[in-house]
Amino acid sequence: MINRGRFRLFADPAFEVSSRALDVVGGSLVIDMLGLLTLDWNALWDWQSKPRDFSAGDFEKLRRSGVDIFHPAVEPNDEDAYTSCLHWMAGWNHLLHGRPDAFVRIDTAADMARAKAEKKVGVLLGFQCSDHFRTAADVATFHGLGQRVSQLTYNERNRLGSGCEAGSAGLTAFGGEIVAAMNRAGMAIDVSHCGDRTSLDAVAASRKPVLITHANCRSLVAHPRCKPDEVIRKVAAGGGVMGITVIPAFVRQGRPASLNDVLNHFDHAARLVGVEHVGLGSDADVDTRDPRTRAIRPRYRVEGMEPARRVFELTDGLLRRGYSPAAVEGILGGNFRRALAEIWG
Repeated sequence: MINRGRFRLFADPAFEVSSRALDVVGGSLVIDMLGLLTLDWNALWDWQSKPRDFSAGDFEKLRRSGVDIFHPAVEPNDEDAYTSCLHWMAGWNHLLHGRPDAFVRIDTAADMARAKAEKKVGVLLGFQCSDHFRTAADVATFHGLGQRVSQLTYNERNRLGSGCEAGSAGLTAFGGEIVAAMNRAGMAIDVSHCGDRTSLDAVAASRKPVLITHANCRSLVAHPRCKPDEVIRKVAAGGGVMGITVIPAFVRQGRPASLNDVLNHFDHAARLVGVEHVGLGSDADVDTRDPRTRAIRPRYRVEGMEPARRVFELTDGLLRRGYSPAAVEGILGGNFRRALAEIWG
């Protein structure tokens, strides 16, 4: 239904989005640089073991979200990280190769455009920790399996450096070897969960742009998972991009987070380093509902934002705040696409 340039979506009479937002989303390559296909791990494991169980309804849910490319990275949290990540990659490849009618594995920048053009779901494989790299040679091994992004550390300290909850130590000598190997292979370096010094050291050591795939601004929320202005500036100066998350704990302190609070982080980063260095990294799936109760999980609840349509609501909000359609297209995916193309070569 059309009402003064606004459309109703998702068969929900209470939800309208502007025609401008619809046009921008439809014309953009939308990349969620920490976007999960589902938070129902049993469903994901079922799809990976039996790709035909990924249904037409599952596909439609992902397509309706407006996201073209998902980066469903996790931290396996296993003592044998190497073996665990091999199994994880095997599961993804079994699903993606088993359902070429639905998925495109994103290995190159051209694959992103192809996924959009063919109206399929693009999946960009990566991990939220690099513990699986036993030696620098393992980087090329996992690149060969399809991994294109790797976060150096999770929240804790590891052989590469310090996570955001592990003090102020920087990148280790081994971490420097891994950064160099990732540059050679064409694998994107992610510092989203890294500590401040490790993040800065990684930017300094890398010959290619470094990414913050999913974090928010510490100037607005004093949380160790949020990035200080110094780190955001250094990442941008090297050609990198920062993806803004919708996790309430990183969006606002003291009371429930709202859509406007999320938009404030986009504003701060854009004013600080330029809109061309800002993107989306929701750190959630397109539903975020408990599979049993169907209620939005509390740690993902943002007032004024329905998870299944967040891309449209964010787009509408950015346009209302005066961002041009071209700037919003960059935020939705164009900026990450540019950086990844440079990193991958």
